[in-house]
Amino acid sequence: MFDWFLLQADSGTGSGKIQTDIGSIFDVLTQGGWLMLPIAICSILVVAYSLERLMVLRRGGLVPRRLAEGLKASFASRDLIEARELCEKNKSPLSVIVLAGLRRIDTAPLSEVEKTMEDAGLREVGKLRKNVRPLSMVAGISPLLGLLGTIFGMIEAFNVVAGAGLGKQELLASGIAKALVTTGAGLTVAIPAVFMYHHFMGKIQKLVLEIDEICAGLVDSLPPSPVSIAAAVPPPIPARVPVESSFEVQS
Repeated sequence: MFDWFLLQADSGTGSGKIQTDIGSIFDVLTQGGWLMLPIAICSILVVAYSLERLMVLRRGGLVPRRLAEGLKASFASRDLIEARELCEKNKSPLSVIVLAGLRRIDTAPLSEVEKTMEDAGLREVGKLRKNVRPLSMVAGISPLLGLLGTIFGMIEAFNVVAGAGLGKQELLASGIAKALVTTGAGLTVAIPAVFMYHHFMGKIQKLVLEIDEICAGLVDSLPPSPVSIAAAVPPPIPARVPVESSFEVQS
């Protein structure tokens, strides 16, 4: 079967088909000059930060399903002791935010509890977005590096044509083709970077909305004034003790 393809290729060459030999990918990239080095570094950063965020921004690690369901059930039954125990056993952004509010219930009114949870939420969201920002930076820098390389290449191409004299259009075309390599490389790096940046930001926003919904259940289960966590649990019903009558039945 492969022999058939080789024969077809040979026959196509014999019939006068135009073939353009662009060489290997490495040869093409080296035509871009020294600016291909920072563009290559940007591509490595995109791959590294994307893999790191794919591993970190997993729902199971940020909003564990068992923890979320347990907190919803605890808030529905107003069992804040159980909610606190769940948060202490599970280390995640959700447990950190909820636990920050539970620790202020005894001493602070509801408004301050909400403010404490909002502050904890902002800190956790900042941690989630920390390694997403480099993707945005690379998405903005890579095309500019490519454009800069193209400008340098165009200047060099026109200088070559000017030195060779008029009637050397093939020199100009060759110089422009080499100059456009950096633009293509910059866009090749920037497009995946933009896609991954918006993908991760959308995922973070979705997780934040889910955490906010669970925290709203805690706020709804609290009274406006400070309350002890132990007092928030309904006390058990005492056992009924039989009372002896002080009256004697006369026969």
